[in-house]
Amino acid sequence: MTTPVQAVDQVFWYILGISIVLLFGITAVMVYFVIRFRRSKNPVPSDIRDNYKLEIIWTVIPTLIALSMFYIGWTSYLGLRTVPEDAMEVLVEAQKYSWLFVYDNDKESENELVVPQGKAIKLNITSVDVVHSFFLPAFRVKVDAVKGMPTYAWFLADEVGEYDIQCTEYCGVDHSAMVAKLRIVPPAEFEAWLAEESD
Repeated sequence: MTTPVQAVDQVFWYILGISIVLLFGITAVMVYFVIRFRRSKNPVPSDIRDNYKLEIIWTVIPTLIALSMFYIGWTSYLGLRTVPEDAMEVLVEAQKYSWLFVYDNDKESENELVVPQGKAIKLNITSVDVVHSFFLPAFRVKVDAVKGMPTYAWFLADEVGEYDIQCTEYCGVDHSAMVAKLRIVPPAEFEAWLAEESD
């Protein structure tokens, strides 16, 4: 199973790698042309018009590179949208200026998302007022929360710890204060927390 973290990082490193190769490749060719075709060595400019082999090469190679980027991006996107069947679902409601998390047993928590370690988590995201954006950087999750347009995202809660959640869409004067925490805990601790009454 490819997680969202793996999917996003895979695309990032692939595109970065190609960009670095192209940067050095194009720079090397430019330096070569400046030296090889300088005026003192090549007083009459070379004419490369109607060189079909060259035109085919500089059309086909960039096209293949662009298609490869599209392919890896598309397959990674499918991984972001394909939620494992055994995922635990949590309703995420954005509101000025906090996040409300609602679990299957109707337990609610504000600005604290608690999940069990080792579980795929599906976040059903919506807003009760203006446009917000749910951002969980450690797990490469970023989804707009729009009133009347429910959407979803998922991540694998693989490591115990605390992680930041932010709103990344300006939603009003206290936008910067709209932060929350993801807390990944061992399964037994999660079950005990889930059984507690909401504050």
